[in-house]
Amino acid sequence: MHNINISIDDVSPHPLSSTKVIKQCNKIIEKYPEVKFTLFVPVAYWRTMRANVATPQPLELSKFPSFCEELRNLPENNFEVGYHSYHHGIPWSSDNDELKNKNYKDSLSLYKKMYYEVEKAGLSKVFKKILRPPAWRMSPDAIRAAKDFGFEILALSPDKYPDGSLDYKGEDHNFKNVVYYNVSPPNKKLSLFDKTEIVYHACEWDSNYLCKDKTDELIKFIGDNNFKFCFMEDML
Repeated sequence: MHNINISIDDVSPHPLSSTKVIKQCNKIIEKYPEVKFTLFVPVAYWRTMRANVATPQPLELSKFPSFCEELRNLPENNFEVGYHSYHHGIPWSSDNDELKNKNYKDSLSLYKKMYYEVEKAGLSKVFKKILRPPAWRMSPDAIRAAKDFGFEILALSPDKYPDGSLDYKGEDHNFKNVVYYNVSPPNKKLSLFDKTEIVYHACEWDSNYLCKDKTDELIKFIGDNNFKFCFMEDML
C-alpha cells in the first residue's frame, strides 16, 4: 500500500483562486470518503504582476470572514490547512519570490506577521504548523528561521532549478521534517511512488489548476492503485 497526500496551493479569498476548488475536492471525497487534502493558504494573498489577476490591496484573511468560516467548517477528517507565506510574492517585483532571498531576521519577522494575521482572523486552531514556500523557493536562512519559529513540517521541492533560484543548500536536510512533492500535473504527471505527494493549485489561470478534467483523472488514478490516504504528518 502506498501513502498519498493531495495538496492544493493558493487557496485564498481571491475570486479566481478561491475555495471553489473545494467543489472538486468534494467530488473526490464522494468517491473516496477517507481521502486527505492539505490546503496551503497565503494569509494576505497579493498578486500584482499580471493585470488580469492583480488586486489593488492584499487579501488579508481577517477582512474576509466568510472565507474564514469556510475554512473553519471544513471536515477535519478530509482537510488540513497550512501556511503558504504572507503575500506569496513581492509586490510589484514578483508574484512568487517572497521567501526566495529572505535573511534570517526578515524571515522571522514575516513568520510572526503571518501568525498574527491568522490569529486576528480567528484561525489559530485551523492552521497547522506546516509551511510551503511559494513556488517552493526558500532561502537557507528562511528554512533556519522556520525551524526556530516553530514550524513542524516544510513542504518543499526535491529539485534544484537550473538557474539557481531554488537551492536549499542542505538546510532542508537539517530541518528534517520535510515532505517533498513528486507529482504536479501536467508538468509532473500522475505517477505512483511509495509516498505520493500530489500538488495542485486553486488559481484558475494556472495549468496545474484542479479543474474538472484533472479531478476526473485523479479519481481514476486513485481507483487504479492501492493507497493509504494521509495528511502531511503521515507522509514523513
